[in-house]
Amino acid sequence: MVLVTGAAGFIGSHLVRRLRTLGAQVHAVSRRPQQSRHGEVWHMAHLSDASATTRLFRSVRPSLLFHLAGEVTGSRSDEVVRATLDNNVIGGINVLAAAHEGGVKTVFTGSIEEPRPGNDHAPPSSAYAMSKWAATGYAQLYHRLWDLPVTVLRPSMVYGPAQPDTTKLVPYVTLSLLRGERPQLTTATKLADWIYVDDVVDAFVLAGESDKAIGHTLDIGTGLKTPAHEIVKGLYRIIGASTTPEFGAAPDRPHDITQVGDITPAADRLGWNPVTELDDGLRRTVDWYASQERHKESHA
Repeated sequence: MVLVTGAAGFIGSHLVRRLRTLGAQVHAVSRRPQQSRHGEVWHMAHLSDASATTRLFRSVRPSLLFHLAGEVTGSRSDEVVRATLDNNVIGGINVLAAAHEGGVKTVFTGSIEEPRPGNDHAPPSSAYAMSKWAATGYAQLYHRLWDLPVTVLRPSMVYGPAQPDTTKLVPYVTLSLLRGERPQLTTATKLADWIYVDDVVDAFVLAGESDKAIGHTLDIGTGLKTPAHEIVKGLYRIIGASTTPEFGAAPDRPHDITQVGDITPAADRLGWNPVTELDDGLRRTVDWYASQERHKESHA
């Protein structure tokens, strides 16, 4: 029995579909009502509520947990501090405690933005990064002190089809161009490690299957630095846009630093390596959004 929290999110929804394809019996968790698409069983719960989280685990009795739920935001505003604390830290602790009670093998989601060897332990640049760092610390604590079999995966900049937050760079630029609109872009000079969602799902599945990564925290990325403007230019080229990108129309986000994964530990512990080339991943993503736009037009 597999339990996936954050199953309605970007990585979570792709993971649920993959697990069902592999024949797993999947119970999925969201804060909002959901409809089953692949034969998964849905539960609605706020994981920041310790009692509700305990009841959920006692009801489902999973043998494997993928914890992807959380408050994901790049905002530098102090208004998101409470939400990231409640959902990422408190929610994470509640899940870890429930998993410990049931002896559940756990794959826990961290973030490439946490202080780590790959970024010279640079301090968190956002409330989100701070909360994920704290949550990862608690996951490591549960393993060290109470032997919870937990692996933490830290994905880098994930992109691909069906990304719910269409303000993110790839879906935003893609949809703007498909609709004949001109995207409002920053200088797009930020370097990031862009990884296709299916490759990330591969890593989660392997972490669920293997015991070699238990107790370890692994970066999941490509190990390559790509500036955001190269992503934009690639999308313009693939879509065949008649215009050229105009950079600098929107302000850059402050305090961004380059985040690139060190993927050697994931290769050693999981036998995992990314397989999707950037251009191929972008083409697959554009094709998916284009098919969605055609579907909307045909039903308009």
